[in-house]
Amino acid sequence: MPNPDNSTALIVGASRGLGLALAAEYLHRGWRVIATVRGSGRTRLHELAASAGGRLEVETVDINIRDEVARLRARLHGRTIDLLFVNAGIAIDPGQSINDVGTDAFVRMMVTNALSPMRVIEAFESLVPATGTIAAMSSDLGSVSANTDGGWEAYRASKAALNTLMRSFAARHAGDPRALVLMAPGWVRTDMGGPDAELTIEESIPRVVDTLSAQAGHAGLRYLDYRGQTVPW
Repeated sequence: MPNPDNSTALIVGASRGLGLALAAEYLHRGWRVIATVRGSGRTRLHELAASAGGRLEVETVDINIRDEVARLRARLHGRTIDLLFVNAGIAIDPGQSINDVGTDAFVRMMVTNALSPMRVIEAFESLVPATGTIAAMSSDLGSVSANTDGGWEAYRASKAALNTLMRSFAARHAGDPRALVLMAPGWVRTDMGGPDAELTIEESIPRVVDTLSAQAGHAGLRYLDYRGQTVPW
């Protein structure tokens, strides 16, 4: 399994919220981190990099623009990525039924939450060694069998799509020794999760990292929550 002293994590989508907290947690644990933002503006990730002693590299990519993904892949050519974690995602008003969601908004969320994350994984997976981990940020709401309350309809659909695409990736890589993880971080108080969410970032993210660390060296795809418990498909 990776040694934190010489391991590198690539966290895609880290300008704020859970992604920023993931970058900070891996730095705290001694990893080198490459983390991405969209656009050229200064973010809290840049502030974190300024105090990271050179162990945090900030890269720019919009995962919905394939040319930008390709350029980032070219810049990282030859690097070893022990953890590839795609965190990017957006949400639509949770109170909207599928009948009320605009077509353009639905397509944008499906592309951002399902199609583009998998394209990133396809582009970068060759940089992840046999001992590495490939992860995508899913949600408990992506569980089809656990959907007994409704709500968040379009968001649920996008995360269920991500889960299905990741299962297809795993099927195409049968026998691959790498750990594959769909991570449900819990309902966390972020800009997306809102002020009424159950967990603070500090209650979620360290346990997310613990769970990912425990999966290193264990081949196959797992759908897990931040406590390391299996989420039903």
